[in-house]
Amino acid sequence: MRAIRVHRFGGPEVLSYEEVPIPEPGPGEARVKIEAVGVNFIDIYHRTGQYRGLLPITLGVEAAGVVDTVGPEVSEVRPGDRVAYATQQGSYAEYAVVPAWKLVPLPEGLDSRQAAAVMLQGMTAHYLTHSTYPLRPGDTALVHAAAGGVGLLLVQMAKRRGARVIGTVSTEEKARLARQVGADEVILYTQADFEAETKRLTEGKGVNVVYDSVGKATFDQSLNCLKPRGMIVLFGQSSGAVPPLDPQVLNIKGSLFLTRPLLAHYIADRAELLWRANDLFKWMAAGELSVRIDRTFPLAEAAAAQRALASRQTMGKLLLIP
Repeated sequence: MRAIRVHRFGGPEVLSYEEVPIPEPGPGEARVKIEAVGVNFIDIYHRTGQYRGLLPITLGVEAAGVVDTVGPEVSEVRPGDRVAYATQQGSYAEYAVVPAWKLVPLPEGLDSRQAAAVMLQGMTAHYLTHSTYPLRPGDTALVHAAAGGVGLLLVQMAKRRGARVIGTVSTEEKARLARQVGADEVILYTQADFEAETKRLTEGKGVNVVYDSVGKATFDQSLNCLKPRGMIVLFGQSSGAVPPLDPQVLNIKGSLFLTRPLLAHYIADRAELLWRANDLFKWMAAGELSVRIDRTFPLAEAAAAQRALASRQTMGKLLLIP
């Protein structure tokens, strides 16, 4: 089979499209013939060594396809099942072996591309809005990168929870997209200071929560946008890692809360995984959750896909097609 492998950490040029043996499932595992692969910032972190793994590695943590075969002691899925998964390394390939408990069966009417586009980012938006800071009617949330893959889903779920949503974006086109999915206010951070605008829009009160996937470039000002006892949820670092923080800063700025969550900890067992994924599928089937695929690339062009993602010019999900 063909796969995208990394033999040394570095830029997109280190991605190698090569022939590797088809993996065999062991006990509790299933092999998936992959039909669509989600492209995520974590793939870039693995490629660069920001998240350092043992080399060589096959990139990718999210895909959808069909169960090809199963190993011993598997009861969750059978050959022929259409499934999707996230948080399992090795999806930039034609086949992947995945723990069976991580595989979510797809309902009729949901194709592999839509499923691959929603698993990681959709479940991230779900846990952020339902668990990390469970939004309530009347809350105000500031969502950075509101027209990105997670951002578009996060805005929709925050509105489902009854919150007022202020989004930040870089262009007018992205602002239109964020408004289309429900953002109440959109700040073009390329034209206005988002901290000053957030304070103006909240009459100086600030927001209950900031969902920040940008990191270094936004973090300090994000803290300043919070109400006393508000929470900053730092769930990404597309602009770079946030420098070390003196916890006393949280006290000074209003007894703030800071968390740095990870999806794997919010789908730690099959019951929680199925709750989040099936909510997404149900909302999609009902037309209540819009999943936007920005564009697709052949698997061999993974480097181009990662360059597009890193440029922060995308609006929605990027997919690789084996």
